[in-house]
Amino acid sequence: QVLLVESGGGLVQAGDSLRLSCAGSGLTFSSYAVGWFRQAPGREREFAATISIKGGRTYYADSVKGRFTISRDNTKNTVYLQMNSLKPEDTAVYYCAARILVTSQAAAEYDYWGQGTQVTVSS
Repeated sequence: QVLLVESGGGLVQAGDSLRLSCAGSGLTFSSYAVGWFRQAPGREREFAATISIKGGRTYYADSVKGRFTISRDNTKNTVYLQMNSLKPEDTAVYYCAARILVTSQAAAEYDYWGQGTQVTVSS
């Protein structure tokens, strides 16, 4: 049974930082690319960031580039999303997802999903 669990969300003020974690189990974690997606109320789920299986390649949505950093520690079966300079428009439920080997920005190409963690950024 594959399980991805996000944590680290919360309520913060604009300009603050937050670090999300995604812990994987039930899979060979180092064989999966991992992505972060987010979904605000009434909006479609959108790509935020993804990272290759060894962490050597990363990709970001324009909306978060320069503010968010994705990283991974395969010894801990965990992927992180460091979010700096948070803005109210970053408010969303953040999901991590995993797919075999190759990174993708398309949600439909991911095989496994976590339950999500809420991030709320106030003015």
